[in-house]
Amino acid sequence: MRSLWQVPTQTAQDHGRQTRQPGIQVIQRAAAILDALHAAEASLSLGQLARETGLARSTVQRIVEALQHVGWVTPPAPNGGVLLGPGLTELAATGGRPAQLAILHPHLERLSTEINETVDLSIRRHDRALFVDQVTADQRLRAVSAVGETFPLHCSANGKALLATLPDPLIEPLIGTSFAPLTNRTITTLPALLGQLTETRASGVAYDREEHSTGICAVGRVVPTPDGGFAAVSIPLPAQRFYGNEKTLAEALGQACQVMQLALASQAGAPQLPGRHPGSTLDT
Repeated sequence: MRSLWQVPTQTAQDHGRQTRQPGIQVIQRAAAILDALHAAEASLSLGQLARETGLARSTVQRIVEALQHVGWVTPPAPNGGVLLGPGLTELAATGGRPAQLAILHPHLERLSTEINETVDLSIRRHDRALFVDQVTADQRLRAVSAVGETFPLHCSANGKALLATLPDPLIEPLIGTSFAPLTNRTITTLPALLGQLTETRASGVAYDREEHSTGICAVGRVVPTPDGGFAAVSIPLPAQRFYGNEKTLAEALGQACQVMQLALASQAGAPQLPGRHPGSTLDT
């Protein structure tokens, strides 16, 4: 069976065209590298990739560096190798997403009415959380972000919920190791963030305790989509209505996300994954 990126065997005529079209040769070599990484059970060093693909090590290094810039592979680790990067997962998950997100809107409205707070829907775009839908609450004091706005992943509830779907080795290449503080509560180091993500994977819930904006808190959780992607549902609200109500907000959000996952799976005819909390899966 041909793998995801495998290029068909060339004929002599094809090879002649290739020599006249060097861009095609680069694509074929990049595809061979991606195919080798996809087939591997662990990371591969540049030397191993050279042996697997039959390419010169210098060629492999040049192409890996280019793929790294777009997030399709991770940088070679000092004591490890190269892995497929988060950019490929994001690219593969885009098909059919607008229709899936439209299915979620009535559920966002229902959750907002239930808790009388604003509810946001986000997806990851590279190293940012992109707001794609929002239902605002009927509150004089409320948190509102414009659809189309992006937030950093490391200091927002929706961003941390989305980050928690990635294994730890993919997080540093995506967002780095240190972060500028937006408030005096912002996490600024990768180890501290990874500690929070471990808790998020265990509970399925991510929190923003005035880390992005002073006076604003949020709780977030992801909904796995049948195409292999994730959407994050979050509840932002003033800090005065957040503290002391975290458990109630998390429970309401968890129940709503379970219903949303069922709605998406039902629409797509996809089987459910029993016994798994949205946000705890690492199937990316």
